[in-house]
Amino acid sequence: MKSAALWAAASQYAQFALQFVTSVLISRFFLRPEEIGLFSVALAAAMILSIIQDFGLTRYLGRHASADEDTVRHCTTIGVLFSFALAGLIFALARPVADFYAQPRLFAILSLIAVSYLFNPWSIVPLALLSRRLDFRATFAVNGVGAVVNSGCALELAASGFSAESLAWAMIAQAVTRAVVAQALRPTAPTMRIRIERAREIVGFGSGSALLYLSGGIGMRTPDLIVGRLQGMSATGLYSRGVALAAQLHYLVAGAVSAIYYPTFARLNDEGKALGPYYERVVAAHGAIVWPAMALLAVLSEPVILLLYGPVWAGAAPLLALVAMSECFFVALPLHMDLPILLGRLKRLFWLNLVDTALSVGTLIAGAAISLEAAAGSRLVYGACWLCLYAVWMQRLVGFRWSGILRTYLSSALTALITILPALAAIHLWRSPQTLGLVPFALTALASGLAWLAGIWVSRHPARADLVGMTGHVLMPVRSRLFSRTA
Repeated sequence: MKSAALWAAASQYAQFALQFVTSVLISRFFLRPEEIGLFSVALAAAMILSIIQDFGLTRYLGRHASADEDTVRHCTTIGVLFSFALAGLIFALARPVADFYAQPRLFAILSLIAVSYLFNPWSIVPLALLSRRLDFRATFAVNGVGAVVNSGCALELAASGFSAESLAWAMIAQAVTRAVVAQALRPTAPTMRIRIERAREIVGFGSGSALLYLSGGIGMRTPDLIVGRLQGMSATGLYSRGVALAAQLHYLVAGAVSAIYYPTFARLNDEGKALGPYYERVVAAHGAIVWPAMALLAVLSEPVILLLYGPVWAGAAPLLALVAMSECFFVALPLHMDLPILLGRLKRLFWLNLVDTALSVGTLIAGAAISLEAAAGSRLVYGACWLCLYAVWMQRLVGFRWSGILRTYLSSALTALITILPALAAIHLWRSPQTLGLVPFALTALASGLAWLAGIWVSRHPARADLVGMTGHVLMPVRSRLFSRTA
């Protein structure tokens, strides 16, 4: 499992680095906030529907008893059919969306995004099969090559003056590349002999999870749409950049190994083991890493934005701080959708998700109607409501101990507080947020990293043993080589 986690982490880190560098270069040198906002609105509109892109195929194959070739062929056929339907639906909505926002360029951008979805099924099914056997070295190749092509295409076209459309063309290039590499590693072919009972089984599973993810997608993807309508494209660009930076950091520090959680918990469940103790370890790992990282990002939000994107994007700093703090709520109960799906609690999850979506959209509309800062602040209100909505049900479902979870929360909060102390001193006692240059920023980050290590030990964090074990596993090959040379 540790090797799988390391390959999953390597994949996420490589993609993060490429996406991060690309976003910085494009935002700083090529595209203005209103151009980023234009693409963000188009992407959000498309991704509300694209949440159902794989139609639950990844999880269906992940939990299937054998994933035999007949099942794989049926899944591929269904994926292809749904990709054409999805692309057609996005294309049909492109003109109404452009008219709604009074932005004619949205039509072309949405049309390009629609084309990219035609290629996705040819990577979705192979990646599901590779993940099923925990072959994250192969998934690393698929995702890594696709990310390189996306970054290169986006930068070249943006530098050539293609504006927001450059990002849409890059999506097509990435989708084609992922499909080619995935098929080379694990070929999957559609079937021309569809058996009704098998198709009904797959579609039946997919319809439940697809409706669920569609409901969740509305809550996740509507912020840019709402801000774009109420505050304009430039405000959307600032908001999306702040949200994206917080999400990228979250993905970096927690999402790196998330890919192994579903197959791991599926295996534990199949073996009849209690999930509660393992879930507590996941919560502890997220709390030990994400809470301090987000607290530090919130404190240093202004120098981060100025150093990365320049003064044109300074308005994103307060938005980043608020959104970063709200992320702490959402990692307090990880796998809130994956585990209920695994355990067959789709119906209850669906209704909770509808309430979740209503809370997300409602609080955001209320905030965006006031100001851009209030829109970002609404994420804190929503996060607190979200935690209250799912906490009791997840405890009953998984069986974790409240005492263990509360201890993790307290230890994580203490670790976060200790972590941000050097940063607070740097921007209030040493420099100001506007004058914290690259070298002082690097020194501040280093001091905060050391403070984080101290916080893990001082708080006696429940994740301390797992973090030490993971570090030892990473360093084991290095130590083995050193000892072999000395011997």
